[in-house]
Parts: sequence; C-alpha cells; structure tokens
Amino acid sequence: MTAMRYWTLADGPVPPSPRPDTFALKSGGLPAPGPGQALTRTIYVSLDPYQWGYKRRAVEPAGAPCHARTVAQVLESRMDGFAAGDLVFNTNGWADHSLMGEGVWRPTYMVPRRLDPALGRISQAVGVLGMLGLTAYAGMILLAQPKAGETAVVSAASGGVGQIAGQLARLRGARVVGIAGREAKCRWVTEELGFDACVSHLSATFAQDLAAACPDGVDVYFENVGGAVFDAVLPLFNPGARMTICGLIAHYGEAGDARAALMDRGQRVFSERGVTVKDLFVGDFVADHHDAFLAEMGPLVASGEVKYREDIRQGLEAIPGAFIEMMGGGNFGKMLVRVGPDPTL
Repeated sequence: MTAMRYWTLADGPVPPSPRPDTFALKSGGLPAPGPGQALTRTIYVSLDPYQWGYKRRAVEPAGAPCHARTVAQVLESRMDGFAAGDLVFNTNGWADHSLMGEGVWRPTYMVPRRLDPALGRISQAVGVLGMLGLTAYAGMILLAQPKAGETAVVSAASGGVGQIAGQLARLRGARVVGIAGREAKCRWVTEELGFDACVSHLSATFAQDLAAACPDGVDVYFENVGGAVFDAVLPLFNPGARMTICGLIAHYGEAGDARAALMDRGQRVFSERGVTVKDLFVGDFVADHHDAFLAEMGPLVASGEVKYREDIRQGLEAIPGAFIEMMGGGNFGKMLVRVGPDPTL
C-alpha cells in the first residue's frame, strides 16, 4: 500500500453541531517514519464527545486528520520500544494509517503504549481499559468517593464512561441510579449492569421519575450531560453531596461558558447544602493513577464483575455518520469504528 485515507474538517466555519458536510475524505501518500517515529495502521477509532470540542476550538492542526484515540498495529518502526507487529494505543485519528512518535502532534497526556491482548479485547484500550475507564475511575472513585449506602446518580449511564462510573459506585456499595434515553438502554443499565434504577430523560415526567428513584436524595452525581438533566438532579442534592463534571454534551454546540452557566443555576443549592463540585480532566490522572487503575479494572473486566458494551461500526467511510449519531445520543454503548483487520479476532 502506498496511500493513506483520512477524514479532515472541510473548508469553512465549523457549525455548532456536526453535519455530513463538516468533514472531507482525503488521501495522501503513505508517510515513511523518521528517527523516533513508527508507521502504524489503524484498527479501531474511538469516537467521543470531547472530540467535537477540539474541532470547535481549532485544537487540531489545520488540514490534519480529525483527532481520535485509536488502536493500531505497527508496520515499520524507528521508535524505541516499538517493533513491527506490535499492537498499540495511539492517536492516529480518523485515518487508516499514520505516524506516531517524535514530532507527531498529539495531546500531551495521550502517550503511545504497547497493548497486551491477554489483558482484554484490544478495542477496550480506547474504552474500559483505556482513557474512558480512567475517566470513570478518576471522576467517581478519586473525586466523588461514593460510600456504602449512599445514592449515586450517573447521567448518560449507558455511554462509554457512564456505564463504568455507575458500576464502580455499585462495587463500593452505593445505590446507583442511571439516567439514559430510550427504554432499551434503561433496561440494559439495570438488568445487565446492575444499577438499582434507571430513568429516561425522554420521559414527559422525567424530573418526577428521578425524584421517585432517589427517595433518600442524591449524595453523588456524575455529570455527563448538563441541561435539563442537571436541572432535575439539582433539587435532590443532600447536604455534603459531591458532583463531578465529566462532560456537558447538551451544551457542546452552544456559544458561551456552559460550565459557568450551570454553576450559576446551581449556586444557591450548592452553597446552602455544601455541595462540592469538581471538574474532571483525565489528563491530570494519567501519570499517577493509570497503572493503579489498570491493576484494579483489568481483573474486574476479565471476571465479568464489570461489564462493558461497545457499539462498533465498520469502515473508514462510516466515521462521520457514526460520530454525528453518537453526538445525538444514538449510540448504545461505547462508539467506535473498526477501520482495519483486528489480528486478535
């Protein structure tokens, strides 16, 4: 193969929400690795809401493949510690091939690493055994610290992070209430993941349903959504409750500071009830907690104590549509796209 294909942002302003014409499929020559670099072929592309923020804020280099965490296989290496055939976590983005290593742009905390297929499905390296798992672990266990007997509420409970965060709270002895969309998701959250209850934010009586599912109030809230979901949780906070802000997907297309607006809406309750609100940025936890997280999570996933659902689409061409669907809440589980053969299957 002498060419690579990739999706990049099309010319013109980035719209508030992604559309099919937001992205352009391009091709180019297959790059040769220089000193300290390796050429890799992409196997799985992770699609996550934060990626839209990167595009809206022009974080990605102009003209480059759209950013994403990926699972890939090394084809040619001039990079210490990596050899041809190695399976790796890296950031190839929305591309079927890319370089990693010296001089290749990536978020500083997304460090390439070799993967051991014996520890779990390699796709899980961009999910439950990767940054999403660490995000859930950091936000729920390290920041919110649920205790036995407390009530923990998780929004976007069937998504890539929410499904993990809720199970971790359950394993700590908390009573866990999920918030999801359609009824099939709510049933899965309770019947498969073991949440004590799950309510649909699509219900006309959502706020009342949530209050009924939390008769003793809310001690921990893992926030992935914002908007009307946050407004329904707010009056249920108990004194001394803890809230972790992981994401605010309901506001990703809006102008202005969504977090500041949310804090303004909640300020009276936060102040009167002593609610602690903490922001979650997973990059703050990689250096000190990644290894400990894997040591705890790996056996839980292997034993089935923590379950994890993936929503896997097929082919590079499917990426924009899958991303748009995910941003609209149409995914059922962690959204990713397989763009190349998985040698472990």
